[in-house]
Amino acid sequence: MTDILLTGLAIGESPRWHDGRLWFGNWGTQEIVAVDAEGKSAVMAHVPTAFAFCFDWLPDGRLIVVSGPEGLLLRQEPDGSFVTHADLGPLASTGWNDIVVDGRGNVYVNNIVFDFTKGEPPAPGFVAVLTPDGELRRVGEGLMLPNGMAVTPDGLTLIVAESFAPRLKAWDIEADGSLSNGRMWAELEFGSDGICVDADGAVWSPAQQGCVRVREGGEVVERVELDRFCFACMLGGEDGRTLFMMAADWRGPESMTDGSRTGQVVTHATAVAGAGWPAR
Repeated sequence: MTDILLTGLAIGESPRWHDGRLWFGNWGTQEIVAVDAEGKSAVMAHVPTAFAFCFDWLPDGRLIVVSGPEGLLLRQEPDGSFVTHADLGPLASTGWNDIVVDGRGNVYVNNIVFDFTKGEPPAPGFVAVLTPDGELRRVGEGLMLPNGMAVTPDGLTLIVAESFAPRLKAWDIEADGSLSNGRMWAELEFGSDGICVDADGAVWSPAQQGCVRVREGGEVVERVELDRFCFACMLGGEDGRTLFMMAADWRGPESMTDGSRTGQVVTHATAVAGAGWPAR
């Protein structure tokens, strides 16, 4: 059973449960929005780009945002303004997409390499890490439009979704933030987007007009059907057992900027609470 919590969005992305509310990027509007359990929403920040902008929080509570087209990682200051936290340009000037911060303060950001909004041919993307001491380097390769990322509850594995390949890939996280032992974590029916992990180590993954809970190896143990495309999901709520799904009609990249407002936040009660990172 699903319930609609919020409507009238452009395309919701990068959902995060933080400080008692669901936060997400309203792509196409330059807004980061938070909504509570009763559906009351508020704009929490305005960002300098319409898309892509994904976000997370540093261990000290500071909000950081991927400003994709500009190749920057921005940090919000106490007065609400944004400053440059890191210049991602030395690795790639554009194409930056999703982000997750692990429990050690490593910031993982991925890059899709090609511009799918302009119909450029696909090319393998990568994952970069920004360590707490400010070192930026490439650590994971060979991803077909890397998208959502999550870190397992033990902090030892990074899982990455690929939108142009039906699979989840995983790497071991080393003490210095490097990634090793790249491998297939699960084969999927469809390409994926924003993912999250639960306390049993299973992953919730968008599956076109729905969302699936999948175990390592590819077994689908639960499926939620929707009436429109699911872009990302996040476990949250007071007990961590509410699955929040960002859904909208999808007619191609123009859907992000054509003024339509078909986006929704849809909820579904689950048996297993969220865990790992993005943290709740």
